[in-house]
Amino acid sequence: MEGCSSQARISKRLFARHGAKIIIADVQDDLGWAVCKDIGTDENVTYVHCDVAVDHDVKNAVDTAMSKYGKLDIMYNNAGIPGKLDFTIQGLDYEDLKKVFDVNVYGAFLGAKHAASVMIPAKKGVILFTASLSTVLAGTSPHSYAASKYAVVGLTKNLCVELGQHGIRVNCISPGALPTPLLSNAFGMEKSAFEGLLCEAANLKGVVPTAEDVAEAAVFLGSDESKYLSGINLVVDGGYSTTNQHFSMLLHSQMS
Repeated sequence: MEGCSSQARISKRLFARHGAKIIIADVQDDLGWAVCKDIGTDENVTYVHCDVAVDHDVKNAVDTAMSKYGKLDIMYNNAGIPGKLDFTIQGLDYEDLKKVFDVNVYGAFLGAKHAASVMIPAKKGVILFTASLSTVLAGTSPHSYAASKYAVVGLTKNLCVELGQHGIRVNCISPGALPTPLLSNAFGMEKSAFEGLLCEAANLKGVVPTAEDVAEAAVFLGSDESKYLSGINLVVDGGYSTTNQHFSMLLHSQMS
């Protein structure tokens, strides 16, 4: 179960190719139904209107999965918003902070809560979250977004301890910046130009980061191939967060 962002649409297609039956839960009804038609039939994919910050909506999405398929194996809490792209503390206000936390944190909490209610009796299941590179590399995101994603990682680790006692694995994925329409538009750049910027700044050269990379990570963490992985924050950033790019650039400019 997950939403309809560009990244989410790609991961749904990949899950479907691996034989998964899918519930798409999102607030974008037209897009949700279009994705359903694009990736499968009525037997293996269903759309449910869901505001992740509304308890009843999330419960209804889980109930739909149970009534249609009889079980819920994987809950992928992928909904998220960046909030205002202002990196200053003076530019942060309560309304923006609340909106970001309602979706990114409370939405993740509700998804886990209602998924756990059906996974605990089954003694198995996988709960996934999308966090962010900002959880391992400071200064890359606005304060409200970074704080919300730190909260998601904390929730992941706490739930790993609690739900592991019931055979449930809990993990999260922290992608680096991706050349998606949402992010390139947010920075007022053409997708190709934004993609070029990311490649130039990347630590791992010769590879263009894509949403497919995150989808592959989600499928792996949801599969039996990762049956003994729980409580991890899997960073998908081509090693960007392992080094100080700014220092390297300054050093090279001084030596040239």
